Amino acid sequence: MGKLMPVKTIKISHGELMIALKEMNKGFFYGMILGQRHSYTINFANMFFHVQSLINEIVADEPDPSAANALQEGLGGQFGEMRTMMQYLFQSFNFRGDAVPYLDLIQGVGIEEISHVELISKTIATLLDGSPQYNGKKFDVPGKGGEATMDMAKDQMNPHHFIVGAQGALPVDSAGNPWSGSYVHSHGNLVLDLMDNLVLEATGRLQKCRIYQMSENATLRATVAFLIVRDEAHQAAFAKALETLGVNWGKVLPIPKFDSSKYPEVKKLLDAGIHREQYHFRLDGSQMEKIFSGTAPLGDNSELVTLKEPRQSFPIPMAPERPEEFAPGLDPDLQELADAFTTFKESMTDKKNRTNGKKSKN
Repeated sequence: MGKLMPVKTIKISHGELMIALKEMNKGFFYGMILGQRHSYTINFANMFFHVQSLINEIVADEPDPSAANALQEGLGGQFGEMRTMMQYLFQSFNFRGDAVPYLDLIQGVGIEEISHVELISKTIATLLDGSPQYNGKKFDVPGKGGEATMDMAKDQMNPHHFIVGAQGALPVDSAGNPWSGSYVHSHGNLVLDLMDNLVLEATGRLQKCRIYQMSENATLRATVAFLIVRDEAHQAAFAKALETLGVNWGKVLPIPKFDSSKYPEVKKLLDAGIHREQYHFRLDGSQMEKIFSGTAPLGDNSELVTLKEPRQSFPIPMAPERPEEFAPGLDPDLQELADAFTTFKESMTDKKNRTNGKKSKN
């Protein structure tokens, strides 16, 4: 087995150390930590790590498969979150030259888009979950005796949500077309990439405002409102970057003007100011602030603020078992094995915590 070699050394705070240790315990993070009382140095080999929380809250409401399907456009459509994620990440991976602040800006937004893909996928799954209203017991055979326990699924706009996705999100648009890598534009020319990104964010925001109007479901609206506001932040990011390059983007590419603050869920987020924040998600520092700072380029004289991460995070709701989808599909014997493994893992974690507690006292 090959040895992982550290590739970077950084200084981190005590709180960041705790996150790193937590991820190491999960097996997601490789590193060696050397520290004194308040200062820690960490050598690490991994490029990304993941904290189990959502960037916005999933608000509870009734299941709504039609709303879920509309929201698929915001996930797998040509101007959806999967495209923004892949476009910005590929632009950052292919970035040429030493204009590091622009690289950090594009990559920081791209990393945030990963969390948007997670959020919108979880929201779609929440809107679908339980919609067949099957109430059978855990180890019953759904459909026994010939009952059509998911009869409603065939009447939905995309029955693949039930046939293929087990009441979960799919990498498709609202018409069921698969997401395509051909949507991604990575020109290699910085100005063209930034212009393309500005068009992408402006169009995505416009489409999400249309989706907002399609349903009063609180689950859909909470997520769509958040994405509308964050799209505005990303518009500001790419517009500001173009301004620093001397591009008069407002004449070349005027952003569609409409007042999204008229949507109550959006206004609450605008009042909190998250449309003027951008996050870099870096443990090793970022030069994003060299671009994303000062007066916002959208004409309201507000100030842009670069942060390491969002000020809030939210728990990921656990998806319940759905016997009618055979998901997760454990029979009594497999369930017994899974429960035994869970008990074992919990006991090992408790033992490790007790050992670490004794070491810290010493």
